Amino acid sequence: MNNVFGILVSIVFIAIILASAKLFEKAGKEASRKFIHIMLSNWWIIAMVFFDNVFYATILPAMFIVINYASYKMDIIKVMERNKGEENKESLGTVYYAISLCILAIVTFGPLKNPLVGLCGIAVMGYGDGLAAVIGQTVKSPEYKIRENKKTLAGSATMFLVTLIIIAGFLTYNEATNIAIKSILVAILMTIVEAVSIKGTDNITVPLITSLLAILLA
Repeated sequence: MNNVFGILVSIVFIAIILASAKLFEKAGKEASRKFIHIMLSNWWIIAMVFFDNVFYATILPAMFIVINYASYKMDIIKVMERNKGEENKESLGTVYYAISLCILAIVTFGPLKNPLVGLCGIAVMGYGDGLAAVIGQTVKSPEYKIRENKKTLAGSATMFLVTLIIIAGFLTYNEATNIAIKSILVAILMTIVEAVSIKGTDNITVPLITSLLAILLA
């Protein structure tokens, strides 16, 4: 019953976020996209509270792989999609987001039985990558380009700091050794990974690599 209730809570939570994103469209489509990107990462906490079964934890992420791809093709969830002709319109970032959720749900609720590991990856993707884009666009700082990506020092610094805080918190909870050094190294690596990942692939590379490192270092 708890698992079924978790599905209902998840659906309501996602619906509220998508509806609330409409308020951010006044500031531009990218603002609504980043609001969704950041807030949806909090779904993982709902999953940890309600789901004790890998099947239930995986249902919604698996469904949203299909839903997000359909939306990408047919512009169904308009607050989530870029306008035609907009930069990175060809990005499948929303699909990769759902894929990452699904993979981490299968692994961390399944054989690993440690969803906190998944929380590390999802939180770094949601808050690290999401806030990096927001801060990078609102705070004036030097810009640089890696491959096809235009980045700012303010955005990269945000990604570094958010990752550092999340990893340090995880390692502290797990009573790991050399927490400061490990956290700094992971934060540096994930900032680089986020910077070099093109066309929305950071929504796969960032959460999966972060979670892998969390497993190895804890």
